[in-house]
Amino acid sequence: MSGPLSGKVAVVTGASRGLGRAIAVAFAEAGADVAVAARAKAELEETAQQAGRHGVRALALPTDVTSYAAVERLMTQTVAELGRLDIVVNNAGIAKVAPLAEAALEDWRAILDVNLSGVFHGCRAAAPYLIRQKSGKVINLASVLAAVALPGYTMYAATKGAVIALTRTLAVEWARHNVQVNAIAPGWFVTDMNEAAFADPRIHERLTRDVPARRTGRLEEIGPLALYLAGPGSEFMTGQTIFLDGGHTVA
Repeated sequence: MSGPLSGKVAVVTGASRGLGRAIAVAFAEAGADVAVAARAKAELEETAQQAGRHGVRALALPTDVTSYAAVERLMTQTVAELGRLDIVVNNAGIAKVAPLAEAALEDWRAILDVNLSGVFHGCRAAAPYLIRQKSGKVINLASVLAAVALPGYTMYAATKGAVIALTRTLAVEWARHNVQVNAIAPGWFVTDMNEAAFADPRIHERLTRDVPARRTGRLEEIGPLALYLAGPGSEFMTGQTIFLDGGHTVA
């Protein structure tokens, strides 16, 4: 299949649903072969099926991003079965809403392991392939909550702020290898992880009243941005975090 990503191979973590699925399918539509990773096997296979409908190869590789060995296997298997590795999207993430004074220590560890260590594992496991071929794209998923404060999200926000710092520094390290590292910081998108909260009209109004666009993002709106960061048109952009948030961070 021809397209702006034709001949490229992408790995997308957290791809069983939501933003990860939207990104993986957008890459497939643009011609990339994709390896999709997450813990939910059935939902992950559905993502692979949706991607495969665009005439590309699509692998569903169940992976726990908190395990470096598992992420290393993900990259090895992707290269073994699809032939190369060009694009890595570190999207897997979890959230737990609780005031810090009441937060359980096990919740902190879980959020840290998925949201930050998961990104580190993805970058570290991809490093040998991207550096060796002197080309590649890494896209890390941060959050609007790395820049604006919302009570109850201290743990989540801390990990997403760290993702932005990791992205900036790694971009400097890998610039000489022609590997671009950028981040997307989504604002409010309704996904399986938060749809119950947004179904409450009071919560919906509270969260969107600070958004100049006065709405949540649509899943189909993240694919074009990820496609730009994964494609040839962004080769002079690195170390940047793009807030896709309806103006939330600038209001």
